[in-house]
Amino acid sequence: MISRKLMPVYILVMTLSLCYFNSEAQADEPPYISKVPKYTYATTLEEQEKQIKTDPLVARFTESRKRQSNDPYRPIYHFVSPESTLNDPNGLCYWQGNWHMFYQGYPPEDRRQHWGHAISKDLIHWKDLPYAIYPSPERAVFSGTTLVEDNRVIAMYHGTQVGNMVATSSDPLLLNWEKTTKDKAAIPLLSPSGFPTPYTIFDPSIWKKDDVYYALSAGRAPQGTEGKKFPTTYLFKSKDLANWQYLHEFVEEDRFTLIGDDYACPYFWPIGDRYILPFFSHMSGGQYLIGDYDTKRDKFVVANHGKFNFGPASPSGVHAPSATPDGKGGVIIIFNMNPGKPTGEWNQIMTLPRKLILVGRDDLRQEPAGDIESLRYNKVEVKATRLPANKEVVLKTVKGNSMELNLEVDVQDAPALELNVLRSPGREEYTKIVFYKGRGFGPGRDYRFGEVERVVRPGEKFPAPNPATQQQVRTSLISLETAYASLHPDVRPRAPETAPVFVDNDETLKLRVFVDKSVVEVFVNGKQVIAARVYPSRKDSMGVSLRSQGKDSELKLLEAWQMKNIYE
Repeated sequence: MISRKLMPVYILVMTLSLCYFNSEAQADEPPYISKVPKYTYATTLEEQEKQIKTDPLVARFTESRKRQSNDPYRPIYHFVSPESTLNDPNGLCYWQGNWHMFYQGYPPEDRRQHWGHAISKDLIHWKDLPYAIYPSPERAVFSGTTLVEDNRVIAMYHGTQVGNMVATSSDPLLLNWEKTTKDKAAIPLLSPSGFPTPYTIFDPSIWKKDDVYYALSAGRAPQGTEGKKFPTTYLFKSKDLANWQYLHEFVEEDRFTLIGDDYACPYFWPIGDRYILPFFSHMSGGQYLIGDYDTKRDKFVVANHGKFNFGPASPSGVHAPSATPDGKGGVIIIFNMNPGKPTGEWNQIMTLPRKLILVGRDDLRQEPAGDIESLRYNKVEVKATRLPANKEVVLKTVKGNSMELNLEVDVQDAPALELNVLRSPGREEYTKIVFYKGRGFGPGRDYRFGEVERVVRPGEKFPAPNPATQQQVRTSLISLETAYASLHPDVRPRAPETAPVFVDNDETLKLRVFVDKSVVEVFVNGKQVIAARVYPSRKDSMGVSLRSQGKDSELKLLEAWQMKNIYE
């Protein structure tokens, strides 16, 4: 490793060179030494901040961001990798005054996964730091989590070709990382005898209980009839992070996920008085399990389930999560999003961070996290007004492709309320958001009384079935439709992203909509979120309109802001 203090300034113009390495070294062969420059850093915050100002990698990132800033589809307030592409977010955590987000980065001179690194004071304004964890002995640094202790941060991740790895850092900006095992994995792919293990090794999650470390390894196993594969997670424990003992499968009573799902990128954290396990299925997308942690048996007993995307993850959909406790009983979570159109040297982006809160025992709420309000400027308000049935109302004063909309609508008896964003003047292109009132699932049939309604006699335990009551608990739907968002021939739109949302009859519809060049995120009443990538081809596709279908609705509030660039 090259000492940062001894590195001359001329490296700034040589960072794409391979002169730091033996010309005979092969980066894609054992021991998989990276071609990316790697430095050691000081251990005090003051010294580290000085070093970062002249760091060759950070300077390279700054130039790369400037070069790509004119790309019409590159978001300005969602995180995008400073150079090349990115994949899963990893190890989100809070350490010594900063939020740290790691991610699978692909350096241009060595396009194997390294852990990229960015920090933020408010979860919105991100500052690039040098790559954090480099390959070797692993071929590539895949997904994993972090655990924050009093005096250090522990990263556990999957190292391809070798197994699950552990690295630690204790400096103020988490710039220097040391791997627990130098030439092997903490949890190897094969048993010491060389035979296959009774578990799979992939995307680990780590936590601590009673001074013992626990780790999950994600996977799926052919446990069903005719060898059908079910999702599973394998649990390990260790006292020293280097020697791990396999215990058993961890998740119990999961009746929610599908045959063929897997628990990739799992995170296991307390939320409210229960636990949540967000994960990514390579088959059916981002999901979560809510339940109870049986600490005596070391089992996670599942009680409820939900989704973070509503359709396949690709194209243009939400991908893998990274999550961490917020210190207040909730969880902060962020996702990467897949592309739906080639965009040169970059493609995937991060969603806005979300705060997850558990209400009661099973009700998961989602709100934007961080100081997103600090980005607002040029506020426009639309006065309360009646939305006549079956007439599109174009809001002439509200336009933009990097903006936030905050609106409240009393939908009343209208079966659907439509909001269009990124709309061209002639409606050649538009992205449609539709709220379908009471058009989701009903409560199902109560078979305890048969199929015939009956009167409840005094002293009977259960009420008679009541169609009116059933209508009240029927879910509504929120849908994000991108089929007409672009005229480009190389855009791959998603099928409508349609999610259930519970909105009471006396509750108004409240939407926070974030539009950022090639991404639209919709938060609904603090209860549900849908998101998708979009790529309007026309420069004038910036309009906004409303339409109340079937019957009148009433617009009670509409506020719109343009949004600042987080890198300027």
